[in-house]
Amino acid sequence: MKTIVWTRLVCIGIATIALNTIVLGQVTLQVGGGAGVRMPIGDFGGTTGDYYTGTKYGFSTGYNLNAKARVGLLGLKLAGQVDYGTVSNSGETLPGQGTLEISQTIFAMKIGPEFHLGLPLMPVTPYFGANVAFNQFSGETKIQGVSKLPSATYTVQSASRIGVGINGGVLFSLGTFTTLDIGIEYALMNISGKAWEDINLRDDQRLDSYLALNDEKDPLFKAGDDKHFIGNARSINSIMLTVSVLFGL
Repeated sequence: MKTIVWTRLVCIGIATIALNTIVLGQVTLQVGGGAGVRMPIGDFGGTTGDYYTGTKYGFSTGYNLNAKARVGLLGLKLAGQVDYGTVSNSGETLPGQGTLEISQTIFAMKIGPEFHLGLPLMPVTPYFGANVAFNQFSGETKIQGVSKLPSATYTVQSASRIGVGINGGVLFSLGTFTTLDIGIEYALMNISGKAWEDINLRDDQRLDSYLALNDEKDPLFKAGDDKHFIGNARSINSIMLTVSVLFGL
């Protein structure tokens, strides 16, 4: 009887050690960073004229820096990324009626699964994935010579939103522990948390509408009103291209 018990204990011990060895042997970790460009699309793009009229944010292509980590366990890949970048634009409000210089900084933290498509005997691995993101926005608006707005440089109140993204890319092996990651992402950065904030620095003047993110409709909107002119919620979407170098640990 004792022999059977000890045999079972030994078998359980061996099985436990073997399982731990298999699991630990299949855990992979890569960390690194890179840079890229962010291209505003939809309501996030446009011109400074669109920004002035409140139909779009009016930003053009900007840059982005990132830090990235990828963890693999038994075939499942989980990627985390931190982005820091800016978008901007400059131009007239309306022809001959003053100029604007606008900029916005975006800080994002993302996490989500990745699915890798192995190609036999090839040093290239395509992948696709999705993520949930926490996005923080801050910005600045410089107004010069616009009749309905005081000329000055204004800080835009910071705001946070929850977003999602879908992404894909290609991994190139540069050696045993080094990978070049070329990726593309479509980001919807304010699917949750849209809001209207009345800064009210100028006694309900037109300027107040520009001093916060204000991606929700102005509750006091009236057609033709110079003070309350943002009549629709606005989406903050972009396409981002990145090139990163990751090192295995």
